[in-house]
Amino acid sequence: MRVLLIEDDPMIGRGLVEALGREGMAVDWVRDGTEGAEAVATGGHALVLLDLGLPDVDGLDLLKAARKAGNRIPLLVITARDGVDDRIAGLDIGADDYLVKPFETRELIARMRAVQRRQAGIAQALIDVGEISLDLASHIMTYRRVAATLPAREFALMQALLQRPGAILSRGQLEERLYGWGEEVESNAVDVLIHSIRKRFDKEVVRNVRGAGWMVLKDRP
Repeated sequence: MRVLLIEDDPMIGRGLVEALGREGMAVDWVRDGTEGAEAVATGGHALVLLDLGLPDVDGLDLLKAARKAGNRIPLLVITARDGVDDRIAGLDIGADDYLVKPFETRELIARMRAVQRRQAGIAQALIDVGEISLDLASHIMTYRRVAATLPAREFALMQALLQRPGAILSRGQLEERLYGWGEEVESNAVDVLIHSIRKRFDKEVVRNVRGAGWMVLKDRP
């Protein structure tokens, strides 16, 4: 999952980039509201983490402008503003959740999963597609009674494929979901990940469509 982090505090920003990276997320980090608004408008992210106390633009104004423009990207506010009125304002303007600093990173990640589930209409932290089950909390994938805990990048790749079962995702589409701005991506990076996943389970777990990309089947073959 590719996440946009709008946060001006360097210590918090670095900590979140590292922690979310360990969860298989690619994080694009901007440090002010102007760049944040541009990144939100550009798109390409699955979720936004928004600080309200930005140096140039108030986060609530950024959120209000995005929702007014019709942008429905999932957005979670992370802020030191702990007043009830602030929380109500953020949620009423269009935040999907509101978390007050300081917070446990584990809680943030759990809330991010919950926001994603609500967007996808999924009640539990489990994606079931055909013969594949992927636990979003533990990163355990099961295929034909074989279960394994996936490393971060393999987990992110399978999550991307399972969120669009039956659809073919190209190399570029997968790279966009797996890697953030400025990350160097080897030309065969996706191939290496898919080879590793197939080796863990079976060559049929991820199907190749020659010249187009990769997919997982919607239903059992």
